[in-house]
Amino acid sequence: MELMSHRLRRHALMSIAASMIATSSFAAERFAISSPAFPDNGALVKKNGGVNASNPNCRGSNVSFPLKWTRGPEGTKSYVIILWDPEGRMGTGVTHWLAYGIPADVTSLKEGEASAPSPHIIGGMNTNNTTIYYGPCPGPNTGAHHYVISLIATDLEPNALKPGLTRDDVMKEIQGHGKAVTAMVARMAYQ
Repeated sequence: MELMSHRLRRHALMSIAASMIATSSFAAERFAISSPAFPDNGALVKKNGGVNASNPNCRGSNVSFPLKWTRGPEGTKSYVIILWDPEGRMGTGVTHWLAYGIPADVTSLKEGEASAPSPHIIGGMNTNNTTIYYGPCPGPNTGAHHYVISLIATDLEPNALKPGLTRDDVMKEIQGHGKAVTAMVARMAYQ
């Protein structure tokens, strides 16, 4: 009985070890995005919020948060980043940031890098008609908003899309060119 118990434990440990090795090699290959500033579903800080005198919740500094990601799958030539608030404008949504043409060898953006023109980014048109990051600021009495940060790996050359495209334009242009997508959520709420 003791020999059987020892064999079962040994078999269980070997199975767990094999599973951990398989999981860690899958995790190393998995396309993923994260931010050193907040965890997935974590809260943005005030400086990441927008600035708009007509909205009491827009008292931020429009400083873009840092991002990092693992390399896209084989054949990736550029990335697209979209910061989208599906709850904004009473459910019609707000594009806070649209960036594309990010070369495949770039796997991070520093804090503030998207708040001004950057050599790594082609700016798309956000809802406020600018081509740089515009920080979130939910309307008064609208509760917490969830900001979806999507990263799309494409097989398009970094200079394939012209500057100033809208979110809808970019979605049409990358149709059939996506290699992988990953996303995370940030939250922001005011009283």
